Amino acid sequence: MAIEKFTWPTERGDSPEISYRVRTAQFGGGYKQQVGDGPNNKEDSYPITFTGLKVKVLEIMDFLDRHAGAKAFLWTTPLGQLGLFTCKNPVPTPVGGGVFKLTATFERAFQP
Repeated sequence: MAIEKFTWPTERGDSPEISYRVRTAQFGGGYKQQVGDGPNNKEDSYPITFTGLKVKVLEIMDFLDRHAGAKAFLWTTPLGQLGLFTCKNPVPTPVGGGVFKLTATFERAFQP
């Protein structure tokens, strides 16, 4: 089964969260050693927002429901990097007049 791609345009503006998992061993005299924790030690997540008509928000929710927070999908970050992501927390909020605001966070995923 092919990996689906999230293709809806999202609003930009919220800052991503980027961190690196590092293991540290502290020694006497202030000396310490640090090493990256595993081959994929970069963790990044991106808050996204989509505002549109109910029918479009339902399309996006159907896409996210198919992936159920666990199955990864392709998405291009604001810096233009294509990668695998999951989404565990979509929140569709009615704005009025048949318009909805969908907020969510896309978290980086890795294939084994």
